[in-house]
Amino acid sequence: MKYVPHVISWNLTKSCNLACSHCYLPTNNHIQHHTVVEQPDLLKTSTASCGPQDNGQELSTESAIQVIDDIADINPNLILILTGGEPLLRNDIYHLSRHASGKGMMVLLGTNACLIDTRVAKKLKENGFSGIGISLDSLDPDIHDSIRGVKGSWQQAIDGIDACQKEGLEVQIQTTVFKRNYDEIAKLVAFANEKGVKVFNLFFLVCTGRGQDLTDISPEQYENALQQIYQLHTLYEGQMLVSAKCAPHYRRIAYEMNPESALLKYYSGGCPAGTNYVRISPEGNVTPCPYMDTSCGSLKEKSFREIWDTSTTLEELRDANLKGRCGECEFVSICKGCRARALATTGDQMAEDAWCDYKPGKYGGEKIVLKAENTFGLKKDFELSWSEEARKRLEKVPSFGRGMVIKRVEEYAREKGVSQVTPDIMKEAKERMAVDKKMMFPFLSLLKKRGKSEKIEWSPEALERVKNAPDFVRPGIYKLMEIRARENRYKVITSEFLSEIRDESMKFASKRMNKLGFDELDLGAFDVAKLKTKNRKKKDVIDEIKDFLAKRSGTNEQIITKFQKYLSQETNNFNKPEKG
Repeated sequence: MKYVPHVISWNLTKSCNLACSHCYLPTNNHIQHHTVVEQPDLLKTSTASCGPQDNGQELSTESAIQVIDDIADINPNLILILTGGEPLLRNDIYHLSRHASGKGMMVLLGTNACLIDTRVAKKLKENGFSGIGISLDSLDPDIHDSIRGVKGSWQQAIDGIDACQKEGLEVQIQTTVFKRNYDEIAKLVAFANEKGVKVFNLFFLVCTGRGQDLTDISPEQYENALQQIYQLHTLYEGQMLVSAKCAPHYRRIAYEMNPESALLKYYSGGCPAGTNYVRISPEGNVTPCPYMDTSCGSLKEKSFREIWDTSTTLEELRDANLKGRCGECEFVSICKGCRARALATTGDQMAEDAWCDYKPGKYGGEKIVLKAENTFGLKKDFELSWSEEARKRLEKVPSFGRGMVIKRVEEYAREKGVSQVTPDIMKEAKERMAVDKKMMFPFLSLLKKRGKSEKIEWSPEALERVKNAPDFVRPGIYKLMEIRARENRYKVITSEFLSEIRDESMKFASKRMNKLGFDELDLGAFDVAKLKTKNRKKKDVIDEIKDFLAKRSGTNEQIITKFQKYLSQETNNFNKPEKG
């Protein structure tokens, strides 16, 4: 199997204007990190708290440019995260970002935002940054400032978020969970949504660097936090992506809470360290992830390709011969445990992750292999003709999602009987993927830029039709129809539009019914669907739908006849021989 990097995190510098208690970068600086430093002047200056501003070991601008070129030689369309320390303290930050984006990379900035005002935000946008990840650890300024080590850092982070959004930069909020902010998780996610950010990431501390002396949340709290994040992910789907980082167990949680989760369908490969993700240290060492100091090779001595292709450390991670509970676990292929925590606690990157509370055997001990398609990093060649404009639009999609986009767009083009993919076909296919895209990464928004949401009107006939729907689905219909109307640029929802969306939904439902083994429909299908559903909430909805239909026998026949029509079409499509 050929491994390709899809995401690289690059700690450009140890220099920082804060003194974060959990910083993973080793430093000789002896500032007391358990108290807030009354030095607000640090926030807007290049004075370094984390380490010396330039100790002569960091990669020079010329060397960094060469590294970018080497990376582009393997994958020019990966995601490159430029972080620190505080990366804005490097004078060449805009030169590096401009060069990387010019190569085709999606360039993101990881920052404490204390140096970002409107002027800086504008420069970030003009110099190739696609998104900004901003650290915010509490809604209480005092708690955030105590974690970050400098008074006033909370307000500067908020001002930085506002400045980026004013300039049209997409913002992610990054929160590291501690005992001090553990009870704020839901409030922080709600705050991020109110701010209109695109992504909220909850990071779980790996005890390295300064963080190695901190008292973490317990394994039980860790498990509970992941359950909270999945519930919040479901709550905010379609509005904001809510996710967990440095927590491969999150995929086990997703499986247990919803085996059909799109999170698993999209990416189920567990800890990505060394397989599709690596870190570059300020000194130019390639390591499997930011929390692993094991050097796979120095970029001052070898090219990135040589390190990526020949490192024995990376090879061991790719072979994934895990030990202890991780090796015995049913979820080994979905999770793999955190390799950084294994290394930090045992000295062996292949040992079990002691922070995981799961005991193998709950599901019978047999390894769980997902039947759902894993589309992360899918390799897909063009099978149809693509117009030059369509190919240019596709170039905006990072490499880990490009294969999936090609696959889905070409599937849609074939359904339409179209032999060439154009931007219009891509737009239509994106709208067809609306259900899945809610739970995927927000990169699909790059296929079409949206304007501000306009108020959607309802015709009297359309409102009357929705009034006839059962109470338990009516709010969802209102919300979904307005989303679909905006996607199709409708300003008024009419009865005809409702019929159009209903027919699309029936086609989608027919495909799902075929996968359950049906080629014709009756009410007994709901019983089968219920048996195959583990999610409690979904079971309740199935019962309510069945009861509702049972009370409306006249409408039943129309609905069932309509479904049978679509099921028959889908069955015929499935039975068609593959071309070639």
